[in-house]
Amino acid sequence: MSAAPRFADTLLSQGKPVATSTVESSSYTGSKAVDGSATTRWASVEGADPQWLRIDLGEAATIHRVLLNWEAAYAKQYRIEISDDGTTFTTVTAVDNGDGGTDDLTNLDAHGRYVRVVGLARGTSYGYSLWETQVFGVTDATGDTQPPTTPTGLQTGAVTATSVDLTWQPATDNVAVAGYDILRDGKVVASSDGPAYTDIGLAANTTYSYTVRSRDTAGNISPASTAVTAQTKTGGSGAFILAAAGDIAEQCTSSDSNCAHPKTAKQVAAMNPAAVITMGDNQYDDAHLSDYQKYYATTWGKFKGITKPVPGNHDTYDSPKYNGYDTYFGNAAKPNGQRYYSWDMGNWHFIALDSTQFMTHDFASGDSGGADQLAWLKDDLAKNTKGCVAAYYHHPRWSSGDHGDNKDSIALWTALVNAKADLVLNGHDHDYERFVPQDASGKASSAGPVEIVGGSGGADLYPLSAKHATTAKLLKTYGVLKLSMTDSTFQTQLIGVDGKTLDSSPTYTCHK
Repeated sequence: MSAAPRFADTLLSQGKPVATSTVESSSYTGSKAVDGSATTRWASVEGADPQWLRIDLGEAATIHRVLLNWEAAYAKQYRIEISDDGTTFTTVTAVDNGDGGTDDLTNLDAHGRYVRVVGLARGTSYGYSLWETQVFGVTDATGDTQPPTTPTGLQTGAVTATSVDLTWQPATDNVAVAGYDILRDGKVVASSDGPAYTDIGLAANTTYSYTVRSRDTAGNISPASTAVTAQTKTGGSGAFILAAAGDIAEQCTSSDSNCAHPKTAKQVAAMNPAAVITMGDNQYDDAHLSDYQKYYATTWGKFKGITKPVPGNHDTYDSPKYNGYDTYFGNAAKPNGQRYYSWDMGNWHFIALDSTQFMTHDFASGDSGGADQLAWLKDDLAKNTKGCVAAYYHHPRWSSGDHGDNKDSIALWTALVNAKADLVLNGHDHDYERFVPQDASGKASSAGPVEIVGGSGGADLYPLSAKHATTAKLLKTYGVLKLSMTDSTFQTQLIGVDGKTLDSSPTYTCHK
């Protein structure tokens, strides 16, 4: 019997997702420690122990080496841990006499998907700071040429005028199934992590054919499943697709593999939307015009002609306030002389609001307290003749993210609930959260709007807190909202940077 082949160690950590206990500022996020650059770094807050940095390798691997390049703020005592699920960790090795510089930890033999560096005692009065963290080893998928099994049991579920629900039995693989491709009429239209998908934005009274195929972590693809057909229902007139996100352009470009806004912009382009909605903080950090032109303009700026923006708190950090935002977006920033306005498409009435006017807890305290805007909002809602209503602004009333619930935006939320609005989109927290319909007090109510926090457009992600009772889905991930609208319904999806559908809402019928 021949011996099993041995594969050379490779660098597994570069460009992979990173979570951290804390960051000193947005300039020193965890992703900077795996970006392959010796001039960028992660830094924790100063003066606190312990602190940690966790890398998701994307798949299970056998780890043989960890290389740490410390900045001046090094760890005198730390340990390397590994985990299969990102929650339960086992110590791989520990260092009790660190002296900074470069630590090359070799001859390791550990298996898992998540690697964590845990600083226990600082070598200085500052925090912990790593120029680069490199993990070397062999993934379980290395040398794998066996495709996963073909999915079986494909069937349709709920079918509306513009959507089809699909489910199937999970495939199996000798290593691991990574996901599924969904094919409509023979062409790949989406991918899914699990054995379910909702295809949205379809034409009414039309027959579609579907198959699915599975993929493993080595990139092997199964044959397509047996096909099923579905005919969408009549109705659903006035259908159109929108793309939406907030908290978009960090000061980075596509040359940086960790830069997310070029990837989310690619997904916007794939949607071919009728309009693009931004929910504030479109450019970081202080949203100068030069930053808009250097970063946002190169990615999301490609959709400037169809973009309906609102500002966020970062747009007020420029001097004078809003200068970069106002100048870059031009007439679209203040179409009616104010940074709040409304517009119509199909049977939908869209209301764009400037929630920074209402903020009392932020650097950008409101210029007017928002009284004029609130009066305008109530008047605009009263005059609306469209059957469906959506609003969007930066600061969410409800959030399980790092900022949490925002009491400063109560007046906006209450006015929209009272007017029977159907959908509210927000940013501010750098995550994704979809709520079930809620009333003015945040309790589940079919008469209330669906709120979605979509601050996942590209800015560095924030930690999550405990979910609300009304949270339908909460994710710490990058992605773009795909909104499928008709004259009487709407449905939403979160599309990840790899094109996968990370969340799908039910089809909601407008209140009016």
